[in-house]
Amino acid sequence: MTLIDGAAKKLEAHVWEREANEHYVEPHWVSRRLFDIEDFDRSDPLLDSCAGFGRIPEAAQAAGYRTLAADIVDRGFPGCEIQDFLERRRMPVSGATNPPFNGAEAIARHALELGAHKLALLFPIARLNAAHWVRDLPLKRIRLLTPRPPMPPGSYITAGHEPQGGRVDFTWLIFERGSNGRAEIAWLHRDGGAP
Repeated sequence: MTLIDGAAKKLEAHVWEREANEHYVEPHWVSRRLFDIEDFDRSDPLLDSCAGFGRIPEAAQAAGYRTLAADIVDRGFPGCEIQDFLERRRMPVSGATNPPFNGAEAIARHALELGAHKLALLFPIARLNAAHWVRDLPLKRIRLLTPRPPMPPGSYITAGHEPQGGRVDFTWLIFERGSNGRAEIAWLHRDGGAP
């Protein structure tokens, strides 16, 4: 229970067990809103290296981007290349992905080493204070997501459940080649406008 406007209200929030390959699924608005406000290079396809069910590539395509999708496991997204991103030897100039959070550093470093000019990574805010690796990379913006997006395991979604009530705060980390690493902080609201 939590107290809201002087009245007790039951919180409808969930904490899920860790899933194999850390496949957690963001709500559709998370990527749709990213492409509403961030510009990526349109001369090259945008790569989602951890595409999962394809929510990021679908949002990018709806925003007019050509896309490439890859994942380490086949999760049924049409046209998704099955590969370990860390073994990839070429990278388009733009990328956006919801990576396994324990592998976010390796994925960010590899994408930038392969030549990405702009990369957006979905990341839990609670891990940001210990993510010292971010200081070495060209972090341009931290986009705080509001309201908290529920991000259940993929198995929860495939079982037909509709997630509600996120308990973990998430952000888009936006890396841009040439940035000095002094990131600006901005909010990204589900419905647009101010949070």
